[in-house]
Amino acid sequence: MMLETQPASAPLQGEVTPPGDKSISHRALIFSCLAEGESRVTGLLQSEDVKATEKACVQLGMGVRRQGQTLFLQGVGSRGLSAPGAPLDMGNSGTAMRLLAGVLAAQPFDSVLFGDESLNQRPMTRIVKPLTLMGATIETGKNGTPPLRIAGTSALHGIDYESPIASAQVKSCVLLAGLYADGQTTVSEPLLSRDHTEQMLPAFGAELVGPCGVAGGTRLTAATVHVPADISSAAFFMVAATLVPGSELLLRNVGLNRTRDGIVQVLREMGADLTVHDLRRQGGEQVGDIRIRCARRLRGIDIPEEWVPSLIDEVPVIMALAAVSEGTTRIRGAAELRVKESDRLDVMAKGLRQLGVQLKEYEDGVDVTGGSVNGGRVDGAGDHRCAMSFAVLGQVASAAVAIEGAEHINTSFPSFVRDLAAVGGCVDER
Repeated sequence: MMLETQPASAPLQGEVTPPGDKSISHRALIFSCLAEGESRVTGLLQSEDVKATEKACVQLGMGVRRQGQTLFLQGVGSRGLSAPGAPLDMGNSGTAMRLLAGVLAAQPFDSVLFGDESLNQRPMTRIVKPLTLMGATIETGKNGTPPLRIAGTSALHGIDYESPIASAQVKSCVLLAGLYADGQTTVSEPLLSRDHTEQMLPAFGAELVGPCGVAGGTRLTAATVHVPADISSAAFFMVAATLVPGSELLLRNVGLNRTRDGIVQVLREMGADLTVHDLRRQGGEQVGDIRIRCARRLRGIDIPEEWVPSLIDEVPVIMALAAVSEGTTRIRGAAELRVKESDRLDVMAKGLRQLGVQLKEYEDGVDVTGGSVNGGRVDGAGDHRCAMSFAVLGQVASAAVAIEGAEHINTSFPSFVRDLAAVGGCVDER
């Protein structure tokens, strides 16, 4: 699929409720599957990634009943999972693969996890290592990538794992395995990654051990989960409204978890006109409504490395914002972006250069020097976040921007093109 943008001909105006948070949606499904009783989930993201997780949970025995926008999920309990009759297809979702690997590593049956071409190239050694330390037996493909072949085991043992990287997927994988292990399992990491798992476990009846640990044998019980709008999806509209002259958007019900709100801090530091209204708690998560207007002046900044885990998915759209800000924006500590759905640093750098932007690329980051942005043709490389970032930047380019490789937008934001057009953006699918 290709997107084509034109410079916005009028201000962006209106209200948008971004789709449900992808990270929370995956966890709501997996935790509901493992819980005893029927859980109730509202606001679940209806995307290809989340559908892959739901299908896998059904293969493992979870029952699903839909009533309007609400899902009623019948869990099987931690020891009630069924051996899947076929390998589990995770599609494009690294979150689903890594979290379910933690669960399946503790089951008495064998299982196989695989994904699409992109997912089958992503590193899995980062979860295989701690799971092996716990007693699991897992075989990967060449170079430590999927498919994952997980052998059945009778028991795991708890560990205190010091993760070398700040990764919510690694942390959550180990904690889920720890629910089945003998003794306690704890995880520490160099910087705090998103903490949706730690927020959601107590809602399902689990008592955390310390700030990030679980006791083996902990049973989950059914819960009600209200999934907030995804701040990573909201970020595209936050940046678009900041850039297009005269714009003002209200983004409803956006998740503002403290480990995910780095984009808000960055926008404010760069000069955005952003206010948060009606801050509240919803299902254990902090949410609010964000009003954002076009900025009078945007400036480049040095983004502190300690902020990066809280905005790792937003770096592509921050690079787009930096391309039209005064001065240079410097990002470091973002090497994780090289092993996402694409090498996001490289994809964004190549595309921005095609549009006339000056930048310097590093192994773990980039320096982007702002200026004018030309029209042209760029490649999103099948990465949903890169494609949407280019579409946002296209609203203030000097001419049309054609974005190839945009076919995976449905993995996180199926209504992106429609929602952007509804508030005045100039974007079409080809």
